[in-house]
Amino acid sequence: MKWTGLNELREIYLSYFESKGHLRLPSFPLIPKDDNSLLLINSGMAPMKKYFTGEVTPPRKRVTTCQKCIRTGDIENVGITARHGTFFEMLGNFSFGDYFKHEAIPWAWEFCTKVLELPVDKLWVTIYLDDDEAHDIWVNEVGIDPKHIVRLGKEDNFWEHGSGPCGPCSEIYFDRGEQYSCGKPTCGVGCDCDRYVEFWNVVFSQFDSDGKGNYPPMEHPNIDTGMGLDRLACIMQGVDNLFLVDTVQNIMKHISKITGVDYGDSPKSDISLRVITDHVRSTVFMIGDGVMPSNEGRGYVLRRLLRRAARHGRLLGVHDTFLWRVADTVITENRGAYPELAEKRDMIVKLMRVEEESFSKTVDQGLSLVNGYLDDTVKAGGKVFSGAEAFLLSDTYGFPIDLTKEIAAERGLSVDEEEFARLMKEQKERARAARKNAGADAWAGENDQLEGIPETDFVGYGTMKTEGRVLAILKDGLRCESATAGDEVTVVLDRTAFYAESGGQVGDTGVMESDGAVLAVTGTTKNHAKNYLHHAAVKAGELRAGDAVKAEVDASRRLAIMRNHTSAHLLQAALRSVLGTHVEQAGQLVDEHRVRFDFTHFSALTGEELKKVENLVNAEILSGLSVECREMPIEEAKKLGAMALFGEKYGSVVRVVSAGDFSSEFCGGTHTDNTAKIGLFKIVSESSVAAGVRRVEAVTGNNVLAYLDELAGELQQAASVLKVNNPAELAQRAEQISAELKEKDRELESLNGRLASMRMESLFAGAKQVGGVRLIAAKLDGADAEVLRMMCDRVKEHAPDLVAVLAGVQDGKANIAVACAQEALKKGAHAGKIVKEVAALAGGGGGGRPDSAMAGTKHPEKLDEAISAAEKIVANMVK
Repeated sequence: MKWTGLNELREIYLSYFESKGHLRLPSFPLIPKDDNSLLLINSGMAPMKKYFTGEVTPPRKRVTTCQKCIRTGDIENVGITARHGTFFEMLGNFSFGDYFKHEAIPWAWEFCTKVLELPVDKLWVTIYLDDDEAHDIWVNEVGIDPKHIVRLGKEDNFWEHGSGPCGPCSEIYFDRGEQYSCGKPTCGVGCDCDRYVEFWNVVFSQFDSDGKGNYPPMEHPNIDTGMGLDRLACIMQGVDNLFLVDTVQNIMKHISKITGVDYGDSPKSDISLRVITDHVRSTVFMIGDGVMPSNEGRGYVLRRLLRRAARHGRLLGVHDTFLWRVADTVITENRGAYPELAEKRDMIVKLMRVEEESFSKTVDQGLSLVNGYLDDTVKAGGKVFSGAEAFLLSDTYGFPIDLTKEIAAERGLSVDEEEFARLMKEQKERARAARKNAGADAWAGENDQLEGIPETDFVGYGTMKTEGRVLAILKDGLRCESATAGDEVTVVLDRTAFYAESGGQVGDTGVMESDGAVLAVTGTTKNHAKNYLHHAAVKAGELRAGDAVKAEVDASRRLAIMRNHTSAHLLQAALRSVLGTHVEQAGQLVDEHRVRFDFTHFSALTGEELKKVENLVNAEILSGLSVECREMPIEEAKKLGAMALFGEKYGSVVRVVSAGDFSSEFCGGTHTDNTAKIGLFKIVSESSVAAGVRRVEAVTGNNVLAYLDELAGELQQAASVLKVNNPAELAQRAEQISAELKEKDRELESLNGRLASMRMESLFAGAKQVGGVRLIAAKLDGADAEVLRMMCDRVKEHAPDLVAVLAGVQDGKANIAVACAQEALKKGAHAGKIVKEVAALAGGGGGGRPDSAMAGTKHPEKLDEAISAAEKIVANMVK
């Protein structure tokens, strides 16, 4: 065997199985398509599950891939050991009812021993305990020494996940030598030590389990081979772990150059280098496939990886943003196999930079707070860090619970995650009203009812009228033979001009008539079998399965949708022209009223930018560009520069919509044939959707006129309210009123100050002596948060030994403010800790600096009890 680079190994493997009649497919995106069971693709076979189950016909019965994967089950261990990583590539060769053991086993051996030239005496094979067929093939057909075959039980060598396809497997191990052995007499293949490395696994899916212990054989068994590319590279390059593999090492060396720390300098810094290296690899690939940072789901995984990497950068002494700089090396090392990384480079780098900058604004404060709270826990002899304090760090200061747990673990502490989860659940229940997407469930079960119905022939690109035949009628989710006036039904035709909702474009509406019935079509969708589902109300007569019908789309509505959809394409091109090529579509909704376009960008658009975008779109509309829709091979479309939807997986043939030389996109929607037919384009709003995602809403055609009429009406109404005869004078009148309001605010502020002074004089007189400090504790009805702050400022100015705990209630809202003067601070008083304990007694929470802090409460009726406890809280603190 000879040293072989990771990228070369990938190509050698795929080329070998192409020579065996396999179709090479590109890696599927990390975001699973039509599979809600997975957050991210985590194995080579995961995106092809429907090929194995027969739900979807594979492009060929023999397929080979190198699949990018993310596994997040043990993020906490990444870096701690050299074994763990979140990103990896899985090589695979698959048979969907074609070849089986007699081909898969010899090919595996041939590749290992003839192509890679791995030494035969270093290779070991495992098989399932009862799989004599595999044993005979290995011994009699391949010629392997029986002494190098190990039989293992169901736990190790039988793949089964509930019911469905399952079967035994056979693995190939590489013996790295006695120097890696654990030294135990039982050390051998299957041992947990580092001597024997499993790198090839062939699963023989030959049974169909019913989940109850019955395993009838499958009529057409499958082959699912998985081999970790990183692990194979370790063997071929003679290194101990994936972080020493050539492409990964190049990434780490870039990090070392930035940090000034080399791998091997110390065990502690090695952990940080491994964390950063792995997490940057993962984030680059995730963003490249369309994952956006968020606080939920896969977006949270991305954010968590970025923040963990940023924190370890700080542990290595780097306090500036730097992860985005490393992204270029990740892209360079992988662009040959994954060209989409280079295509999305601007987007990847900018998003990483913005996310890291956002985190850096809070991380230093959060680190200071968490270390302070941990110090208190350790001093008190505790072993468990408070879940309430972990929640405060997360909720108030944006410090992630994962980092809190990691930092606590470094100091030998655990976190009360049960309390944290309870508080987080309460917060979510308060903050988020339950939402249910009724549309998602409305047509459940239709796929089962329509089994065997051929896909609908869609002819709606060129016409809005068609004649067809009723193939199926569904009523209340069940198949039926007829429907009469008053019924709500779903109708499937053999051909239709009705566009089915997809790609962000809403479905068509219209009418459907047979000789005996009239139906109003209220919406159109389609299922995975490409049956177009016309959701309709029977207005008159009776419709029967098999009837011939005339179906006509609501033309005025469709034309308005087409104007908006074509304008969405022009909008994306204009945004990229004005803002940069990092702009990618992140979602859209196109209906007859407006276009809603979501895109990747990291700050609000200025008025000047919005005007430039709007002017660009209108310039192309007035130019009267011809809009062409063509189907072509995907590679040809890419050469033409057509934009693909971020993170979307396409087939070998795509539909490309082009508006002159200005815009070219992959799209299956309906469009005007000339930009001039859009009429006019007007942006009506720009807003934030999520971190790094902005939204523009705009109108076209007649909707622009309606929008302008609405604005004119609102201006006239505002002029009437402000007693202005001419709407043109509104700005002058608004400035006048603003000046008057500022003067009133100044007067109010002055009055509040005088009120605070009057109240404070009486409070000073009643201060109590508590453990060497004087304490003022009072509830003040009618005092808002601003008044409380002013009173606290007076406390710190009045006397150096004062502690004030003041509560105010206004309009049913309660606030607590605490101030500690200079001498009181020296004696141990801490405003942030005092306010936290006092507020907790009234169902609230908060914190702040040692000299000044604020908190809110949920139960104003408990304020008296909370204020009364202040004396004891302060006394305990200043002892």
